Amino acid sequence: MRKKARLLAASLAALGLFAAACGGDDGGSTSSEAPTESSEAPATSDLIAGIAFDTGGRGDGTFNDSAAAGGECAAEATGAEVKELEANVDEDRKANLELLVEGGAKVIVGVGFMFTDPMGEVAAANPDVSFGIVDSVVEADNVSSLVFAEEQGSFLVGAAAALKSETGTIGFIGGQEIDLIKKFEAGYAAGAKYVNPDIVVEVAYLGPAGDNTAWGNVDGAKEIAAGWYAAGADIIYTAAGGSGAGTIQAAIEADAWAIGVDSDQYLTSGDPEAQEHILTSMLKRVDVAVCETIKAVASGDTSGGIKVFDLSNDGVGYATSGGWIDDIVADLDEIKAAIIAGEIEVPTAP
Repeated sequence: MRKKARLLAASLAALGLFAAACGGDDGGSTSSEAPTESSEAPATSDLIAGIAFDTGGRGDGTFNDSAAAGGECAAEATGAEVKELEANVDEDRKANLELLVEGGAKVIVGVGFMFTDPMGEVAAANPDVSFGIVDSVVEADNVSSLVFAEEQGSFLVGAAAALKSETGTIGFIGGQEIDLIKKFEAGYAAGAKYVNPDIVVEVAYLGPAGDNTAWGNVDGAKEIAAGWYAAGADIIYTAAGGSGAGTIQAAIEADAWAIGVDSDQYLTSGDPEAQEHILTSMLKRVDVAVCETIKAVASGDTSGGIKVFDLSNDGVGYATSGGWIDDIVADLDEIKAAIIAGEIEVPTAP
């Protein structure tokens, strides 16, 4: 379906240097009963910070792992002790926020919109603690609402898909069919059609709103992707948390392309075979949002409010790892500049 290229030894060497420099985790996740530190570096401050992961926790290769990297960044920058808890069921979200407060955390970030109601309650009960929430808005003086222009980053990887597609058919697989994930779909389809108005964009979701299995449905994503690849699609973008691993598996088997999400999945996959099939990733810099939130509190800034991360402040973007899109980077950067300048209006709904 595409001309298969080989990874260069230099690329693998560079990846090895990246891993050595940045460190990594063992792919496991912490339980909701035993908070653990995210950094082994000796603390140089008295600040305790907390990260409340949503389902999947460390090792999901996308959303939660990006937040974990943000915690590590903050620990290194401030010397803070960072404790982590993962939600396995709905009830864990409020319980984990409360456990982190009881554990002495003075700044706590909830990773995902599912923390909205629990955080509102816990923040109101603990006005002396600062909170951050990813992908939602909680109107409270002690809560920073960390929101992203996912549609802008998705527009760029949609444009990349259209520029690299050899068949004229691409796909988008979403997790829950909710407004947040529809922003990814809208941007992706708009970016693809900006480049090629005649391109076909297949769309499917793994579950309705409230179906949390949609974020870890690897088999479901693989089944959809395999069907589309067999029918002629050659590039598929998945915004569904850990489910995206299924699309990558299908891309390997079909000798096609997958597009990662949130983190640079070329780097997080750790699998040379998978890396040959990850065209790019839409980068959603949850790591930056988490790191900056903790650093702000460490420096004495406990103000809340809405904080937007978009193309203008590198809050979203696209990955170039592997070199698969080196030939179109100039085109993508031109489109990026036009979006920042307001010359291209990116839709937030399909």
